[in-house]
Amino acid sequence: MRFLRFSFDRRKADLDAELDFHRRMAVADRVARGESEAAARAAVERELGNLALAKDVTRNLRGWLFPESLAQDFRYALRQIRRSPGFAATVIATLALGIAAAAAMFTVVDRVLLEPVHYRDSARLLSVGESDGKGHDSGVPWVDLDQWIRQSDSFEQIAFSAGMSGRNFLETGSKAFEVGAQEASPSLFATLGVRPALGRDFAQESPSFAPGINAGQIVLSDAVWKEAFGGNKNVLGQRVKINDQAYTVIGVMPPAFEYPPGHATITTVWTAVQLGDNDKEHGWNARRFDVIARLRPGVTQQAAAAEMDLIQKRVAAGYPNDHAGYPHAKVERYANTLVNADIRRALLALLAAAVVLWLIAALNVTNLLLARATSRQREIAMRGALGASRPRIVQQMLIESLVFSAAAGLLGIALAVASVKLLAHELARHLPLPVAAWPNAQILLALLGLTLVSVLLAAVWPSLLASHAPIEPALRQGGAQAGTGRRHHRLRGVLVAAEVALSLILLVGCGLLLRTIYALSHVPLGFRTDHIVVAHLDIPSFRFAKRNMTADLYTPLLDRTQHLHGVESAGLVSEVPLARTFNVMLYLGDDNQNAAPVTASIAFKAVTPGIQRVFGYRVAAGRFFDANDTPTSQPVAVVNEEFAREHSPDKHNPNAILGTKSLEMRKKAPVRIVGILDDTRQFTLDSHPSPELDIPLQQLTPDASFYSMMEGIAMDLAVRTSEPTKIMIPEIRDALRQASPELAGADISTMDEIVEDSFGSQRLAAHLLEIFGFSALLLCVAGLYGLLAYIVTQRTREMGVRIALGAPRANLLWLVLRQAGIMLVLGVAAGSALAWASSRLLRGFLYGVQAHDGWTLSLSAILLFLSGMLAAYLPARRASRVDPMQALRAE
Repeated sequence: MRFLRFSFDRRKADLDAELDFHRRMAVADRVARGESEAAARAAVERELGNLALAKDVTRNLRGWLFPESLAQDFRYALRQIRRSPGFAATVIATLALGIAAAAAMFTVVDRVLLEPVHYRDSARLLSVGESDGKGHDSGVPWVDLDQWIRQSDSFEQIAFSAGMSGRNFLETGSKAFEVGAQEASPSLFATLGVRPALGRDFAQESPSFAPGINAGQIVLSDAVWKEAFGGNKNVLGQRVKINDQAYTVIGVMPPAFEYPPGHATITTVWTAVQLGDNDKEHGWNARRFDVIARLRPGVTQQAAAAEMDLIQKRVAAGYPNDHAGYPHAKVERYANTLVNADIRRALLALLAAAVVLWLIAALNVTNLLLARATSRQREIAMRGALGASRPRIVQQMLIESLVFSAAAGLLGIALAVASVKLLAHELARHLPLPVAAWPNAQILLALLGLTLVSVLLAAVWPSLLASHAPIEPALRQGGAQAGTGRRHHRLRGVLVAAEVALSLILLVGCGLLLRTIYALSHVPLGFRTDHIVVAHLDIPSFRFAKRNMTADLYTPLLDRTQHLHGVESAGLVSEVPLARTFNVMLYLGDDNQNAAPVTASIAFKAVTPGIQRVFGYRVAAGRFFDANDTPTSQPVAVVNEEFAREHSPDKHNPNAILGTKSLEMRKKAPVRIVGILDDTRQFTLDSHPSPELDIPLQQLTPDASFYSMMEGIAMDLAVRTSEPTKIMIPEIRDALRQASPELAGADISTMDEIVEDSFGSQRLAAHLLEIFGFSALLLCVAGLYGLLAYIVTQRTREMGVRIALGAPRANLLWLVLRQAGIMLVLGVAAGSALAWASSRLLRGFLYGVQAHDGWTLSLSAILLFLSGMLAAYLPARRASRVDPMQALRAE
């Protein structure tokens, strides 16, 4: 600012010196022709005319006047802020709140929906999987994938990967720490469009996949390289171990690279895919790979999907009926697979809510600036009378508003960053990708545009109205009230009604989601949740290779836990209800060769007998597992009521399924169903129970069909305790450490917390809409109060005259309240129509309440109306207490 002032002062001085030089030369010329010096100076002054005007014309011709006027308006704006700090703080805080809400939500949406991956030309990356056509999807076994690679023509490259099961520990000569490990095909990095920052990847040895290629080689992430080797560039060729298996380092990836997206780079290393014997067959023990492919130029996603679906139908036709559940290929954009539909809808709905809140803030600021412009009519009229043009007046008011908006933008960004940080835990629980606390450059540019749009919405209208106001009425005594006051009052009333309407949309949405949360919290679960502690175990399967994990790990762990003080019962289960940690789905096929293949998807779990006492499962028929179910006894299973209804041989008698046989645990050892459990909520609170089949964990031995699928991946330890959670968690963690040191870092939570987390996107949307709804209500009430308080101030003389003429004070109270009531009724009416239309957007999040719920709409409207009337009561009460003598004396 000082530099600009110095530059302008220097230009003025140069112009003054130039004009003075011309004046002195003209005087000297006249003196040389014989005129006296006084006569010559007077003649020159007459010829030059108004010197100040000449300076302004010259500066304007040279382009100096516009930046000078901007600087003057900027300094004047700062003086206005210092003169009215309360008004300035209100405008800045209101606009900052709207910008912060929009900025925070746009930051989240940009990371999760718009730019979830940063791979080269990511729009051409597709995820390819298998589907049964009924909503159940699966990864791809190698035998299918091999045919895809051979037969497809739509893709430049097809890559695949699979996470190493269990917990993985990387060991160097001096360090050992946990990492996440991915087995990758040679073409993975090239398909993603990235090359190692150091060394090479697997493709340089063999671009296409072949068994045995790249065996024993590993690529490190940048973070693992720095953690394990301190960033030493001589790392290539070094030997490391993962789960006691040796690998040679061949490359290091760039710092910003991560795959799969959303995984912290410090936990990632990549080894080359090596096929086992099971992978070369088509069975349940074969691994399922995640497939990612890059489209050829000119090929559309629809064409690729049609080709892959045709190929998969041919592939599936060559397999027995047990594979008939996957006759289709599912092709979609890779970025879309990272975020499920519920989260996507929730974020878009919340972004729309944030935009609505921003509009409310902009309308509120517009109202404040209109009031400000009305109160300054006499000042603006004086400027016009002194020669200021309308563009000059508009410019001065826009600069003042731009200063407000710039301050609001900076404050809004700070509030957005703080909001994302405060909500980091909540966002991490519900979003699949991490959200950066600081917006990137693109978002900052968007925020700049948002701030400028805020200026246009909030400042241009008041500025134009003020500049076009008649000069003479404003200069006349009392003109501020008589000129355009009524028109401005009506305009501000319309803006308040618009705020009420937009606020009602947010309140109705918030009310619907709160009723959903209430309904979900009262859903019958089918099991107990009180006093249950759950440890989610990532199993170090490499420690128990070629050993019986049930006998060597699970049984000792369970025995040790049951003997802890305060433990009433304990059990192991592959996944506790609603946890969504290790969901296993089996597909049963009809072996009747004379009938069309029939498939069914069932939830599959391995449990111990004590799990019934922990959760209080009720047996509807038959029995639950007990100590007599041993590895050498008849393989048994229990099912839920939904399974019995769908698969009972007698459709009219679900209990007829007892004693029937299903699956085959070992050769010539089919599983006999011995019990039926009441249905429970398994995956989400708002989903209908799926058919479920449970087998006893103690019967899972290395020779069992499902051993490798169930034993070495994940397991949940559930403990019912009579002691407080804070006391039990350290003891349980100590028991886990004694069973296997790697289990000491297990995630431990209560069952109540798991149930609360299962609310998912509904709770996230509800929490944020609560904030938006409260903010909207606050802004709406503040806007109504500010308008009525200003109107009362402007009409003080009128109120005094009314009282002096005998009007009851109650009439004055009713006069102001009636004006507020009209604005509120108009706003509620318009808002009800908008809320009725927009509530359909929340239909996918609702449970136990309809999108067009009359009670929610009515209660929200009543809350908004009563809050508005309460805000209007204070100015109305002040109007009714006006002293007529003081009011008339002040005028």
